[in-house]
Amino acid sequence: QVQLVESGGGLVQAGGSLRLSCVASGSIFSMNAMDWHRQAPGKQRELVARLTKGGTINYSDDVKGRFTISKDIAKNTIYLQMTSLKPEDTAVYYCHAEHYRGYNYWGQGTQVTVSS
Repeated sequence: QVQLVESGGGLVQAGGSLRLSCVASGSIFSMNAMDWHRQAPGKQRELVARLTKGGTINYSDDVKGRFTISKDIAKNTIYLQMTSLKPEDTAVYYCHAEHYRGYNYWGQGTQVTVSS
């Protein structure tokens, strides 16, 4: 069992930046992929950024060019650097890990609120 703990959310003005962190209780080396999702009130959870074990990175069109996903294997941590934040980026952001054996792990989420 792997636990994921997100941090770094908060309240920021439009145009500002935040960096989210997701620390895993176990090694992230065995994960096929790790990604960030978000869920805004009244909306479905959506994929924001994905980083595969092989290094492939994908972003949703909404955040491309503004958000950057990265990882530090030694620290069992992935990050989401968010810049040029917009009010529509307001959501709960979740970390997700896909184990190579098919298990899926989710963090508890961290709130990001962008004021206009």
